[in-house]
Parts: sequence; structure tokens; C-alpha cells
Amino acid sequence: MKKKAPDNIKEMFDQISSRYVLMNKLMTFGRDRYWRKQLVKFAEIKDGDRLLDVATGTGDVIIQAIEDGIQLKKSAGVDFSTGMLSIAKARLDVPEIEWIRADALDLPFKNSRFDAVTSAYLMRNAINIETALTEQFRMLKPGGKIACLDTTPPKKTVFSPLIDFYFLKIIPLLGALIASSKAAYTYLPKTTKNFKTADELKTMMIKAGFEKVSYKKYMFGTIAIHWGTKPYGKNNIN
Repeated sequence: MKKKAPDNIKEMFDQISSRYVLMNKLMTFGRDRYWRKQLVKFAEIKDGDRLLDVATGTGDVIIQAIEDGIQLKKSAGVDFSTGMLSIAKARLDVPEIEWIRADALDLPFKNSRFDAVTSAYLMRNAINIETALTEQFRMLKPGGKIACLDTTPPKKTVFSPLIDFYFLKIIPLLGALIASSKAAYTYLPKTTKNFKTADELKTMMIKAGFEKVSYKKYMFGTIAIHWGTKPYGKNNIN
């Protein structure tokens, strides 16, 4: 598989879509739901807000926000995988939520439409992280919040060999057994090792125009949630 080739990544996610939710639970020992709750918290989503979830996959973040009791207004989940979106719509089919096939680097909405923009595991697969961040900045109203959940390369510790063994051996084995795709779950863990550090992604978010950017790490430093704010009175970069 060519690294980050758009068609190949789309095909990969289409292939694993039916087992994606189960695999996330297994790989994270069920902690993925807690991270999504934290993501929703850091995005500061309120009743009546318009939420855009980019690379929504099977809709977990939007579903989490609704399960948390937030009453969303005309929100959207976008993804380029039709397989993922079909599952998202089957899980949650309500008038307030649109499931839209779209590219994270060219979002099909007018400027400043949303109160919050979230993403989970988007950035490590993005062809161009800068463009993805710029598009999310464009989507937000002034004062709106961005929150990104993604993997991050852990610092070297005494646990590093164990973490590497789990990511590079156990996860591909689970992928082969559960999702019938060892290749996909060999690729995905490798994106963690090759991705930006938490500090590097923070710097990129600031460069994209966000302020009050911070992050918090989880799961032995392999997961990070970044969040920030679109300043008032600042024009869109694009």
C-alpha cells in the first residue's frame, strides 16, 4: 500500500468499515469511548450548536455528543468512505444530522458555519495536515472551538518495547482475525510512529490561526487530544 495514497486509504476504510467500531474497542481496551467524551468536552459543544465532525467514520463522535445529552442543530459528519458513512447513517438517522461524503481538504460548506469542529484519527491520515487545519479554521465561527483526537508518537520509556510489540504485532493480528485485514491494521499503527509529535501538531494549529491551543495525552502517551479556538475578528485564511 502506498503511504497516504487517497484512493488506497479510502478502499482500506471501506473494507474495514463493518468491523471498525469493534476493532476500536478491542484495540483501546474500551477506552475509545472515554476519549470521545473528552473530545466532546474540550470542544465545548452546547445545546443548539452546529457541530462538524471531519473524517467522521462510523459517526462515533456525533453519536457521543448526543449520548451526552447535547441537542445539536443542523450538524454534519463528513467522510470520504461511503462504507463508513452508510454505517453512520444506519446508527443515527435524524433530520438534525447530515452524513456527507467529502474530502477533509476541501470541505463543502460556506465559511464560518459551525460552532465546533471535531476530528478523530484524521490528521495522521491527511495528505496535507496544514490544509486540513486551514479548512477546519474556515468552517468555524469566530470564537468557535476545534478539538482533534489522534495518535501521537510516545516518548521512549521502559515500556517502549511492550508498546511497540502491541502496536506492530498484536494489532495486526487482531486486524487479521476480526476485520479480515492484516494490511489495514499494519498500516494504521505505523501511522502512529510516523506522525507528528503532540508539540509539533500544536505548533501547526497555532500557525493555522488557532489560539489558546493545548493538548492532553492518554494511554501511555500514544493518544492526544488537541483543542483551540478561532479568534474573534480574525478573517479566514482562505
